[in-house]
Amino acid sequence: MKLTRRDFLAASGLAPLLGVASARGRETTASVPRRIRYAKETTSICPFCGVGCGLIVQARDGDIINIEGDPDHPINEGAVCSKGAAVFQTHHNERRLTKVRHRKPGAAGWEEIGWDAAMTRIAELTKKTRDATWVAKEDGATVNRADGLACLGGAALDTEECYLLVKAMRAVGAPWIEHQARI
Repeated sequence: MKLTRRDFLAASGLAPLLGVASARGRETTASVPRRIRYAKETTSICPFCGVGCGLIVQARDGDIINIEGDPDHPINEGAVCSKGAAVFQTHHNERRLTKVRHRKPGAAGWEEIGWDAAMTRIAELTKKTRDATWVAKEDGATVNRADGLACLGGAALDTEECYLLVKAMRAVGAPWIEHQARI
């Protein structure tokens, strides 16, 4: 068979059309929902940066078994960065702390304490710092702030949680309020 230049160009032009025609009717991997049997799915937000990528968390019997990007989320459309892809490992890690640990001033080691004791200690230290650094007036103007308090919000907080956090920090007089997404 003798192949002319014209025959070659005609055949090469038809090749993509034949490829598309043969793919019609087949499901692609993007159109097939990836479901894990007997797993409960919930959506969440990636906690690592301020972008707010959506995640699908799949759990069975209260234990996380899979985390992947949410294809219906408008920000990331199912794609996740390397940190987002590794978010599963933050939950399943033998080095992850699950109890409150406290090291007393001057102590060599850490001790486990309960949540009630930890919250009481945080409240006591916040009140002590607030009282020690309170500024009522500055240059004749009323300022009512505690210069020793600051707050840094994180990317895992949603809009409502950020609103409540700022309200709480303003109530104790913290003038330095920032968020991770802006830094």
